[in-house]
Amino acid sequence: MHSNGLPSARIIGLGTALPARIMTNKDFEQIIDTTDEWIVQRTGMKVRHYVRSDEGIAEIAVEAGKKAMAAAGVEPEEIELVVLATATPEQPIPATAAIIQPALGVSNAVCFDIAGACSGFIYALQVVRQFIATGEVKTAMIIGAEALSKYSDFTDRSTCILFGDGAGAAVLRACEPGDGVLSCAWHTDGHYSDIIQMPGGGSKYPPHVKEHIEARLPFIKMRGNEVFKLAVRAFLEVCQEALGKAGVTTDEIRWFVPHQANLRIISAVGDRLGIPVERIYVNLEKVGNTSSASIPLAMGEVIDSGDLKRGDLVLMAAFGGGLTWAASVVRW
Repeated sequence: MHSNGLPSARIIGLGTALPARIMTNKDFEQIIDTTDEWIVQRTGMKVRHYVRSDEGIAEIAVEAGKKAMAAAGVEPEEIELVVLATATPEQPIPATAAIIQPALGVSNAVCFDIAGACSGFIYALQVVRQFIATGEVKTAMIIGAEALSKYSDFTDRSTCILFGDGAGAAVLRACEPGDGVLSCAWHTDGHYSDIIQMPGGGSKYPPHVKEHIEARLPFIKMRGNEVFKLAVRAFLEVCQEALGKAGVTTDEIRWFVPHQANLRIISAVGDRLGIPVERIYVNLEKVGNTSSASIPLAMGEVIDSGDLKRGDLVLMAAFGGGLTWAASVVRW
């Protein structure tokens, strides 16, 4: 890796949160025309966690953020910046990051949201990395939090089975060049913005119009076959780009932690990258697709397993609505 001499950013603490409510494949058999076998075969998913009917993402985002600060050993007032990635904000105004600021106790932090869909956590990582590299901030937090169950169309059996809720947060701090985040690669192609979308709920199709609700506009819509083809190619290319920027090979990667979208996509990408299955972390059978929370939730499990040592290299990658895709190589 070619260092530019600027400070790098290192993850010094990570925390996760999953709602208590569980939705299994058997539960889906009661409400839509599907089977546990079909869902597992197509997606690899078995269980998802859902927030309560009276809950948004704030509660789980705060829980994950507090755990991340505790793991990092930092006080809330040390956090100077909070970037929250979500496709399912607590409410349209204000930003969810501002809503949760008091509960997190990060009174000195500038707080805002970004919308990178499933790539949101890596987008947030790249944004914060720049602030740290310039010396603008020394300690920051990124959060990926989603309540996708609130926007799942339970009349659409092809999409509603995919999504779960959860949150993951990481505290980052300035470190020496060549440590921490070694590279980030990120992309957007709005020509494909209609392949994964939720048309209703915004300024074009506001939520209070009855016809918009009847047309199922405030629900997630996805063209699965097209997503699969685009995702495998984009995942592969962005991983190769991030590896190239970091100056490392797949042989040096201890863990590949992909966005948990679909087991078939993950398997196809891992195969093409030449990363053996035992070095690819998969937890989607337990949580489903949690969008921007996906990577930190998986990373939390990797850390808890004890199978991640200081200095190990991790490749994280994601693909989502926008279309967005991103990858990062991190030295732990």
